[in-house]
Amino acid sequence: MLKNSFITLLLMSSGIIFSQTSAKDTTTRVAKIIPIQNNNSFIFKSEKPELTQIAGAPKAFYSYYWEMGDGNYSTKPEPKHTYKKPGDYEVKLWATNNYDSGKTPTTRPQKVKTNDKADTSENEIQPMEDNIVLKRNREPLPDEDFVVILSYKNDKDYVTNGKIYFYYNEKEFKNDNFNLIETRNYHEETIEEMASDLVYNEDFEPGSSSYASVENLIYNTTKFQDTTTRKNLAVSLEEAKQKFKKGKTITFNNMSPNEQRTIFFTLKTTPEMIKDTSAILKVRSIYVPNSNYENHKVKDMEMEIVTSHDPNKMSTNGLFINYRLVRFKRVKFKTRFQNNGEGPARMIRLETDVPAMFDKSTLKIEKQYPECPICPKNEVVRYSCLDTIVTSKQIIFTFKNIYIPGSEQKNVTEKDSTKGFVAYSLKFGEDFHKVKTKSRTAIIFDKNDPIITNYSVTRFNPGISIGAKVGYNYFPKLDHAKSYFVGATISPFKSYRWYWQSELYFNKLDYNGTTTSSDFIEYQFNPPYQDPNGQVFDFGFERKTTSYKSNRVVAEVVPISLRYNINNYIGVGFGPQVSTTISSKVETNVSSQYYKTILTANGVRPGEEILPLRKENNTSTTEKSELQTQLFADVTLGFSRIGPSVGVRYYKNFKSDFDSWQFYAIWKF
Repeated sequence: MLKNSFITLLLMSSGIIFSQTSAKDTTTRVAKIIPIQNNNSFIFKSEKPELTQIAGAPKAFYSYYWEMGDGNYSTKPEPKHTYKKPGDYEVKLWATNNYDSGKTPTTRPQKVKTNDKADTSENEIQPMEDNIVLKRNREPLPDEDFVVILSYKNDKDYVTNGKIYFYYNEKEFKNDNFNLIETRNYHEETIEEMASDLVYNEDFEPGSSSYASVENLIYNTTKFQDTTTRKNLAVSLEEAKQKFKKGKTITFNNMSPNEQRTIFFTLKTTPEMIKDTSAILKVRSIYVPNSNYENHKVKDMEMEIVTSHDPNKMSTNGLFINYRLVRFKRVKFKTRFQNNGEGPARMIRLETDVPAMFDKSTLKIEKQYPECPICPKNEVVRYSCLDTIVTSKQIIFTFKNIYIPGSEQKNVTEKDSTKGFVAYSLKFGEDFHKVKTKSRTAIIFDKNDPIITNYSVTRFNPGISIGAKVGYNYFPKLDHAKSYFVGATISPFKSYRWYWQSELYFNKLDYNGTTTSSDFIEYQFNPPYQDPNGQVFDFGFERKTTSYKSNRVVAEVVPISLRYNINNYIGVGFGPQVSTTISSKVETNVSSQYYKTILTANGVRPGEEILPLRKENNTSTTEKSELQTQLFADVTLGFSRIGPSVGVRYYKNFKSDFDSWQFYAIWKF
């Protein structure tokens, strides 16, 4: 019976473990490509997993990106394509599940074959608003791949040969943003790695260039990109080297007038970037359309790291901010949205949280889409405009009298037309602290329920603060001691509350001391001593007195201490300190003194000292160096985060009962 009960319990436990394990979503979701062929023409369809609607989100849907294997691509659900030449082509599909709680489906490439030449005049032609365009098929999600589409065009009336530089992985991020998995080109371009050339140069000053800054914001995959034509190619290349870790050099030849070509980069977002969701990342291209000239164009494309494919999102470039330079910086934010309804939206309201440390009066709208003017205050308007209302905790952006079609609206095939955004920047207020902030936006389409975005997070780089420290040590148990020190500290720059601090300083300690033997020892004079009065002494008394003078130079290290700023002016801390003697000299004088005897009724006692018999013995020694460990606690008054302050520290030495006090002044830079 006991055996059966044990087996039953074991099976139940196994069942529970199995059910818990199987609950984990490890199922591979696959989108299958279905080609329908008619000679050289194809209609591409797909079979995809069913969408699992995220509760409270707009209706889930798929977006599409197809590569035809001949340098062409499409974003239609079921594209039609004709191949110009006979051959084998590999078709790829990226199907992205929006507002879906399941994993993004993977797709195996599908090979198709044609045998004849064909007319391709009816093929879909991707529009190019400039001679160099960067797009992407979706936002990067950690541990998932996506495609960067680089299209370039010869807008000259003659055949050209030129170069394109493609950069990725910004240096401001500790970890790599992406791994470049594959590059696909179809016009015999030569593509070379240039990562070894991207070496940081401390002497480079971007401000030395008089050309337009490449730091302009880019807020759409196809619009609002930097289209400035520049003439100093060396400066643009150097700027890119300072900003990016890796890149490719692409050389192209024999490009006919008005010819349009495309290169595809498959990038995979590194798993480490899960820490930096809501960050705005960039890739950059520099297009040199004719290698005989330095005229070139710089294109930046911004992307947001996401945790799921949600078209409604808030992001910021303030993910890592240098606190020292923050007074000179505008932190930029972007809220993007998509109308996923079955009809157009006429009014879109964005209620955006603003952390208290930002000065809302410094609001600057950088760009917006739909593009429209700012609404006049206290006026009723009938034209399209963007209204802004500032409250105590929010900034409310309202697109009025606009037309944004719905993604489910009849006859709407271009998903980009259903999207919009507002990009704005803010400065910090007068009194703010080094703390992480987060904000999000409630997006309201007409009178529908609000859609709440993710949190957009700003963080400060730790920064390093070096401090200069001088002071005086007081040793209660040492007579005539003098001890002065000078040193340095290192800690995070202008920390808010808790922070660490390490210290190194050198202490000069001088002190004198005297030790006198309190006992008189009987001493036999040999030969006997005769005083000036003719009295002879065979016996007397001896007593020794030792005096010493010590000079030490001590190195003292606080490996790490824990400190806390109570406010801007008072700080406390505690931690261990380790000290060792660097140099030490001890001068010792031993004085031997001799005394006559006096006979009393109680016996013999010492009389007056016999000065001619006094002996002096002087020695000089070096103390053995040894480590001393002690604990301290202290308090500082003044500018506790940065600048000057004074402090008092108490040291407790458990080994030698040699406690001390330290009084110091410190200035943190």
